[in-house]
Amino acid sequence: MSNHLANETSPYLLQHAGNPVDWYPWGEEALQKARAEDKPIFLSIGYSACHWCHVMAHESFEDERVAAIMNEHFVSVKVDREERPDLDRIYTSAVQALTGHGGWPMSVFLTPDGQPFYGGTYFPPTPRYGMPSFVQVLLSVADAWLNRRQELLAGGQQLVNAIERQMAVAEGVKREDMKRETLEAAFENLSRSFDEVHGGWGSAPKFPQPMILEFLLRYHHSAGAPRALQMASKTLDAMARGGMYDQIGGGFHRYSMDDHWLVPHFEKMLYDNAQLARVYLHGWQVTSNPFHRTIAEEILDYVIREMTGPAGGFYSTQDADSEGEEGKFFLWTPDEIRAVLGAEAEPSMAAYNVTEAGNFEGRNILELASYASPRAELTEARDKLFAVREQRVRPGRDEKVLTSWNGLMLAAFAEATRALGREDYRRVAERNAEFLLSELRTPDGRLYHTWKAGTAKANGYLEDYTHLTEGLLELYQTTFDPRWYIAAHELAEAMIEHFSAPVGFFDTSDDHETLVVRPRELQDNAIPSGNGMAALVLLRLAGLAVEPRYAELARAVLGPMQPLLARHPLGFGQWLIALDYALAHPREIAIVGEADAADTRAMLDVCATGYRPHQVLAVGVPGDVPLLRDREQVGEQATAYVCVDFTCRPPVTDLAALREIFK
Repeated sequence: MSNHLANETSPYLLQHAGNPVDWYPWGEEALQKARAEDKPIFLSIGYSACHWCHVMAHESFEDERVAAIMNEHFVSVKVDREERPDLDRIYTSAVQALTGHGGWPMSVFLTPDGQPFYGGTYFPPTPRYGMPSFVQVLLSVADAWLNRRQELLAGGQQLVNAIERQMAVAEGVKREDMKRETLEAAFENLSRSFDEVHGGWGSAPKFPQPMILEFLLRYHHSAGAPRALQMASKTLDAMARGGMYDQIGGGFHRYSMDDHWLVPHFEKMLYDNAQLARVYLHGWQVTSNPFHRTIAEEILDYVIREMTGPAGGFYSTQDADSEGEEGKFFLWTPDEIRAVLGAEAEPSMAAYNVTEAGNFEGRNILELASYASPRAELTEARDKLFAVREQRVRPGRDEKVLTSWNGLMLAAFAEATRALGREDYRRVAERNAEFLLSELRTPDGRLYHTWKAGTAKANGYLEDYTHLTEGLLELYQTTFDPRWYIAAHELAEAMIEHFSAPVGFFDTSDDHETLVVRPRELQDNAIPSGNGMAALVLLRLAGLAVEPRYAELARAVLGPMQPLLARHPLGFGQWLIALDYALAHPREIAIVGEADAADTRAMLDVCATGYRPHQVLAVGVPGDVPLLRDREQVGEQATAYVCVDFTCRPPVTDLAALREIFK
């Protein structure tokens, strides 16, 4: 048995290709069928590593009786949220407006034209926890479609109007000058809501918030605020010592089910690990805490080992489940550990807080028990446990390559290369960039969003352009190969041409499929919003390209967003990073000289060693990078030009003079 998903490339859609539900992928065929048969659309959105998506599939979508009701009354459409973030954002907004919350699996009922009128998330097979059964929902909606359609259509139109207003929130707001008070208010807000006991923000479930941690490190750097560093360091330490971090194999799980980072939602996402690797790297640069460096390297080593395809693309996710059980791959009993470690088992179990009773369904999630635990002394035990764990049945892996998520991981590998001197990281970063620019870029320089098994598809979204641009900028500033700068500049120009909105940018291009609204996500979610990242990359490119127009575009959207950043900082971390960069009057540094020459490298050591969040750097001979153009070496020596706001100091060749500038 198969339905209309059998020829898809998404692992999530293929998981449902054998369901008795007559699933369609999103597209004109499904919409036309709904119009022709005058049926509403049941839209189910999820992703391959989603535990509750699997639960609802087993309970309902594999049930012949439920499938028969769906096939009779609805045209059923499956969407992989990772392949279609545009649809996910539109219909997430609808479900949140209807219910006050969102999540996956997402279950939305639409008119044949795609207008949402009812929705929710997970529905159980029988009524429980105050929720109706899925069958009850299906039959109620089918009845309303037949007997109260005008009421549904009117409500749906109101819902679409509300979504449009939400996505245009920056329009019509009085243009404000960017001001430091916005950052100060955001910082005070974060300080008041900080969890002083466990680190982080909020209660269960607790998310890692890498953009907020990054902002705090930058704010500490620019404002000299010890409290910002204290909040960031405490959270970085607590997360990495908890069960949300894979203590044996490296890499973070998606979030913590509790408020103290112990019990994770066990899937691992590329985007989380990309952002967290980078913020741990920065934590080490700021504090010199070797634990933070270790975590950054373990994350990146895990990605090389388990999440990198043979051609250089980074895979998307690892599942939470193996052998039908959530977290089974990662859990241990005391007897299992004793069998591996023998006489060394007891001290290792004490260090990892392993008990006979366990901390998760009778087994143990490993965590570091106390801040006094000598983690370095666990290396041999960790290696032995890892070797045994590798023999277990592994969680499933979603091997599609997403441009935006790859851009985030590219940035992490590129920056780690220069910070840690890891040439293996440089090779990984360059292979990834080459793969993305050859396999996910069209002949006319546009981007695809997703690639799987040799097939690239889906128009690139704003986040693809912005996040890949960020990765390419980091790679250029690591290798100083101008092709990476050129590619970043071309992507920025394509973004401006095809995504521009009255304020900021739309999430979809001007030649994208027409949807009920043209989405424009301003708030950050698990990954930075395309608009927030656009502000940052345009500001950075403005320096390298010597192009004030880019900086003006960024300032035009940062200004009206400031009230939101001040009041709701947890939702706008990437914007705060961009605003901090803009207000810092970043340096634009041009070092004219052969990139591998000794005097050039000596200047690089002065300019690029340590935590430098507020600068861009170009190195080489005058040529393809505008910041280097029309600048000459003085006395045939490597020569540094240091500029701020497009105004440059006199060139220097003396290292002592350069150090003085940087003071």
